[in-house]
Order: sequence, then C-alpha cells, then structure tokens
Amino acid sequence: MDNAATPADQVRPAPLGADEVRALIDHAILKPELTRADVDAQLDEAAAYRVFSVCVRPSDVAHAVERLRGTGVGVGTVIGFPHGTTTTATKVAESLQALADGAFELDMVQNIAAARSGDWERVEQDVRAVVDAAGDTVVKVILETAFLTDDEVVAASRAAQRAGAAFVKTSTGFAGGGATAEHIRLMRETVGPDTGVKASGGVRGLDTLVEMVEAGADRIGTSASARILDELGHRAETGAASALGDDTTSY
Repeated sequence: MDNAATPADQVRPAPLGADEVRALIDHAILKPELTRADVDAQLDEAAAYRVFSVCVRPSDVAHAVERLRGTGVGVGTVIGFPHGTTTTATKVAESLQALADGAFELDMVQNIAAARSGDWERVEQDVRAVVDAAGDTVVKVILETAFLTDDEVVAASRAAQRAGAAFVKTSTGFAGGGATAEHIRLMRETVGPDTGVKASGGVRGLDTLVEMVEAGADRIGTSASARILDELGHRAETGAASALGDDTTSY
C-alpha cells in the first residue's frame, strides 16, 4: 500500500464508478464490542470488496496487517480515540506503536475539550506532536464536528492544517450526529484544495457518500462499505441513473 496516497493524488470523479468508490473508502472496524471473529469477517469483507483501507482499533493493527498482506488494502488506526483527551505524550506513544505494528495512516482525535475552550495553541501543539512522530505517514485529524460550532470547525481545521495534518475529518462515529454536507463544505472552504477532507459518521448508503463527495470530501469513513458497493452494483444491473450525472456506464 502506497503511503503517498494524499488528496493531491486523488481525483473526484463524476459520475462515480466502482473503482472510484472503492478508492474513497476507509472501512471502519472500530466498535468496542467486536470480537476477533467479527474483526476477521470484516477484514475479509474489505479485501473482497477491494476498498482503499480499513481503520481498526489500535490493538488490532498488527493482526490486520498480517491478515490483509498481499490484498492491496491498507491498514490505518485511530489515536486518542474516541474523545481526544489523552495527553499528547500518550498520543505520540500510541502513534509510534501503531507505526511499529504496520499502520500506514493515523486518524487522531483532536483534544475536543481544548477546542471547545478555544485553546487553539494547545490543539495545534497536540496535532503537531503526532504529525512529527508520524514522519511521512498520513495523519488525519478528527474534529468531532457534532460538538463544535461552525466557528470552532473553522478554527480547528486551521489548527490542524497549520500543524501539518494531511486531512481534517468530521467524526469518530461515537458522538451524536456525524458527517454533514454543510460541515464538509465548510471544512473544504477553510483548508482549500491541498489538505484532504474526510467524511465519517453516518455514511451508510451510496447517495450519502455521493453527497459528501460533491460537498468536497476526498475520503469516506464507513462501516457500510459492502452495502454501498452492492448498491452501486445494483444500479449498474438495473441501469439506474447515476447520482452524479446521466452516464450510467461507469456503474
């Protein structure tokens, strides 16, 4: 898996075909109640559907890397999950362990309490420490937009960008609410074209995925990858109109 897969390398297609949708998806395997058998079933599903990557719990990284070896599916993980309130030193230690275990991307949760307090220097320093520890590895910063005002979303996006994050991301999926097109547009307007925007939380169908892409998302976090790609295949079989245009041939 190429660690250099960053927003500048990605093209937002219209209409979206199956290969383009696969390339957008980070398949989330993060629920705390999942057993090893549950995790294995989802890893195998991700490989079968050939999504871009999986995002697994930190303790599952080494196992996921081994199970997915040779499939072309990358293994990412989360840092400071799910509330972002662990210390910076803890986040750095988590990051180094994840990298040692083979993670190719890190999705860190910003310090949400610091963000809501307006302590943007602390937020930025927290992100920068993880970015520095990660080296060339892609770091995405989870803002948890459901907890933030629009002004805070803008400030958090700017702090993450200043700290060197490759992406800003909406949600963990564990807070009330999830990704919205409005937040994606706001984040995209704030960070511009050279920093990625990831929509995560509540993306459970093809139409929602398309809405997020149209709003400016470069990557989609979802646990409904199979459902989305099966829906795409069904539209191809039935000749249903593309959600991004009239050309149905890409389905």
